[in-house]
Formats: sequence, structure tokens, C-alpha cells
Amino acid sequence: MSGKSAPGFGSAGLSIADLAAEASRVYGMRRFNEAQQICRDILAREPAHVQSLNLLGLMAQAAGDHRAAVKAFAKAIAADDVNAACHYNAGNSYQALGNRGKAAAHFSKALALGMDAKAVGFILQSPTVTRYVQRIAGKWPLPVTNADLFGTEGVTPLASDLFLRCAMETTTLASMQLEVLLGHARAELLRLASEQEQHEADDDIVGFACALARQCFINEYVHAQTEAEAERAGALRERLLQDLASGAAITPLTLAVVAAYFPLHALPAADALLRRDWPAATTGLLRVQLREPREEMDERGAIATLTPIKNDVSVEVMRQYEENPYPRWTVNPLTAFVADRTRGKTVATAEQQAERDILIAGCGTGSHAIQIAQVYPNARLLAVDISTTSLAYARRKTRELGLRNVEYAQADILELGSIGRAFDSIESVGVLHHLAEPFAGWHVLASLLRPGGTMRIGLYSELARRVIVEARARITARNYRASADDIRRCRQEIFREAEQWRPLIGAKDFYSMSGCRDLLFNVMEHRLTIPEIAAFLNDHGLSFGGFEPFDDPALLEKFHKQFAGAADETDLEQWHRFEVDHPETFWDMYVFTAQKRTN
Repeated sequence: MSGKSAPGFGSAGLSIADLAAEASRVYGMRRFNEAQQICRDILAREPAHVQSLNLLGLMAQAAGDHRAAVKAFAKAIAADDVNAACHYNAGNSYQALGNRGKAAAHFSKALALGMDAKAVGFILQSPTVTRYVQRIAGKWPLPVTNADLFGTEGVTPLASDLFLRCAMETTTLASMQLEVLLGHARAELLRLASEQEQHEADDDIVGFACALARQCFINEYVHAQTEAEAERAGALRERLLQDLASGAAITPLTLAVVAAYFPLHALPAADALLRRDWPAATTGLLRVQLREPREEMDERGAIATLTPIKNDVSVEVMRQYEENPYPRWTVNPLTAFVADRTRGKTVATAEQQAERDILIAGCGTGSHAIQIAQVYPNARLLAVDISTTSLAYARRKTRELGLRNVEYAQADILELGSIGRAFDSIESVGVLHHLAEPFAGWHVLASLLRPGGTMRIGLYSELARRVIVEARARITARNYRASADDIRRCRQEIFREAEQWRPLIGAKDFYSMSGCRDLLFNVMEHRLTIPEIAAFLNDHGLSFGGFEPFDDPALLEKFHKQFAGAADETDLEQWHRFEVDHPETFWDMYVFTAQKRTN
């Protein structure tokens, strides 16, 4: 097909899918005239073809015609309003046209529809961000001064980057480069807010400060700060508390900067902040840092206790997750999935529509349970966890999404055998290895599974976590404790030796306080091997159903190549041999399904 010229496409008997593939191909080669013609040919046959409308918008964007671009993107979104890429592209053109309100709305929508996973990559492509990152890198590992980094412009160029602001409000930005840059930006905002004669900051600076405060809250204040900076932040906090007590004016910038160092819900008499008038960005910050935590406190009283928690290790693990509920997720990953199903674009399978009893054993902050509840709307879910703080977060998010098929309760997996219930499906991912005895907990779960029922289990790999073992040994040798200050110090040390700790720096969990504590400072962590898993399955009448799909499709190709002609993805002995040769295979976890035999 590569030899054909554009006119050959319009009337040819090619399918729309073939035409769309050709349009993408020639667009990638920057042969825009041909790509535009093919897109128009497609639209003549299918006027709401999203991919063609999006491509036309991108080509108008490339030509600097942002008015034509937003028209094309608007048509694409009208046809598919849960297309993250179209919203992102529309946001860029609206920002170029100076319509910041519409740009921010489209960026936020894109992030909520899955763009959050790609946010760091897009932010690092920004020329402004790139300039600052290069200045920091030029001096690294020595520090750069804020004067050298920001010059006379201050943070104004950064504050004008709307996608960066929307991303900071939405999700953890897991990037060493961005973390260092945002740390400098926070210190610069602190300097501005600390000047007694501060003038009213412009809307962009206030919006940026509020977004940065929301990012700091999402990552639980994991960013490092110097002693002088900590003192200055403490002084600004005291000034805010005095003004709050006396009824004096508080500028939105002061409030936002204090919130970038201290969670507002922890301030004495913080509720008085809700009785004042604030701009929209500040109201959003107060919702996240004050109203929602208050709602979670209310939720705690409604959580049932299903079992006692008496095992010594369980008590220690509970304390950890009460202090640092994990993970602190913000975006529902199934927003587009649910919208497509609601509109009939996708149809639930018979299995997904069935009424079934599902146990989520170790649900944490609810992301896992909420996803299962959305996929299986007629299922009855029992989601248990050891931490009431985590469960309160889960209950708030579940209520916000309008889900009614999840029951939450506090319980220790080791004690679940006493509840007198049985389940068609049990999920326990990333949980059993934090018990005093993982196999004892797994044995309890297997006893609750009905014959023919399925389990989905996630366990740490001994081979894959060598770097974690090394890091934990170093943490012990240097007497780092699981305190916020020590976790921050430890992280900075790892940043300074980035080459040695590349897998850690690439892990999303490294970029939040709860995630880093879970990853490196956990009070209990067991690591297992495939032969141990195989023996347990065999002893408990469970048949292995296969590992979850891997992020890297080349991995399965390697597996099939290694066992040419005899590869069996349900053969654990083969997988063990493969993992020995490729120890990084299960870096995240072994995540697999198993079925209880009926005989």
C-alpha cells in the first residue's frame, strides 16, 4: 500500500480501518497533505470518525491554526467524550488561544481518563520545564541556587504551564527531575509568601501554589527541605495561625504555601478557614486538604470490625498503615470503561453480569475493590483491611463514585476463617507477604473459596527484589527509622547515587511517603519463589491459571523462544527456569490466578 498515492484511496474499496492506518502512517512521515485527504475521505463515509478528526486537529495545530484545531477536536470529543488524547490535544490548542479556563478543563478531563499515567513524560517535553531541568542537571549533584535557576522571572513561566498545574492537582508525579524542580519552586514561593510586604500575587502564581500544595498533599510531603526552609515554613505557619485566630486577612498565597509544607486538616482551628471567601483554586485546595479528610474521620466510626487483630506482626503492620494509608490513589482508572459500558459501546460478559460473592482480602485504600465493583456490578463484595484509616479513604472514594455493592470491614486475614462465609472469587494482591506467615494467611483464604472458585494472588519475588533487599540492608546499617524525616533523608541519599539505585528511582511508590514506606521501610516483608507457590497450590487443590499479562509483550516472546515448541504458560516449572535466567521478570510481583478443583 505504501506506493499508492492519496487519490487512490477515496473511491477504492478499502475498509475505513485500512484507510485510518494509512492516514496515521503518512501523518507519522509528516506528509500532511496526503494524511488530510485520507482523513476527509474517511469522514465522507463516517462523519464522526474520531481518529480522523483528531488527526485533522493535530495537523491544524502543527500549522498554527488553533481555531481550526479546536473545531476538529470538539467534533472528535462529541463522538467520544472519554477519549483522553482528544481532550489533551484540545487543551493545548485552547491554551495557545489564551482560553485558560477551557484548556484547564480539557487537561483535567484527559488526566481523569488515563492520561495521568503519561503525565510526567508530557511535562518533561515542555520547553520551560526542560530549561529548568537542564540548569539543575548542569550542577548536579551540587545544589543550584534559586536565583540561578529562576533568574528574575521567578516561578512565573512554570506557573503558566496549565498541564503541569492540572497534573499536580491530579496525580503523584513520579520523577526525580520534577521532584527536584518542584522543590525549588516551593522554596521560591515560600520566599515570596514570607516577605512581610508581599503584594497580592497574580492568579497564575496563586493557582500554581495551590496546585503544588495539592501535589505535596498527594505525595504526603515526601519532598526534602533544608533546615532554613523548614524554619521559614514554620514561621509562616505561625503567622497564618495568628491571623486565623485574630480574624486578620490571610492572602491566598500564604495559605497555599503553608499547605505545601503542612496538611491544613492538621492545623488547630483549621475549620475557620472554611468560613472565609476564597478564589476557586484555594477552594479546591481546601476541599482536598480539609473537607475530604474531615469526611474520612466521620467514615471511621461506621467501619465494622469483623475479626480481632491480635497477632503481634499484624498489630505492627496495622500501625504502619494507620499512619501511612497506602496507596494514596486519586484517579479512577476505569472512568472510560464505565462510560463505554453505560452507553452500550461495550457489553458486560455473562461472567461480569453474574451475581457472585467476592472477597478482597487486604483492600488498602479501596482502588482494587472499586475496580472490581465496577467490572462486576451485580457482585456482592466484602473488602477487608487491617487499617481503619485506609478503609475510611476507601469508603469516601466508593461513595463519591456512587457504588453500592461494596461492604468494608476491618479484619486480619489470619482470623478470617471464623466469619462463616464462602466466596466465588477471592483477590489478595500485594498483601499476604506482609503477614507473619504468608502461607498461613493463604491457607485461610483457600478455605473460604467455594469449589470451582478462582483466586487472584499477588506475591513478592525473592529473585526480583534483590535491589530492595540491598536497600533495606543499607537502611538498617545507617539506622534510618520509618519516620518522615528519615524517609526524606534516605530518599535524598538514593537520589545522589541515582545510577546505583535506578530501579528504585523508576518505581512510582518511591515518590510518596506511604509508597516509599511500603517499598523500603515495611515492618514485615516476605519474598517467595515459584517452587514454593507451586507446592502450596498443589497441597491445597488449586490449579494454576497463569500469570497476568506483562507490561512488556516481548517478555512472553522470550518465554516461548526459550521453550521452543514446548512452552506452556501454565507450567510453573518452566516459569521458574525462565525467572532464574531473567530475574527482573516479576519486579512488581507474581500476580496470577488459580482455581479450586471441584473434586
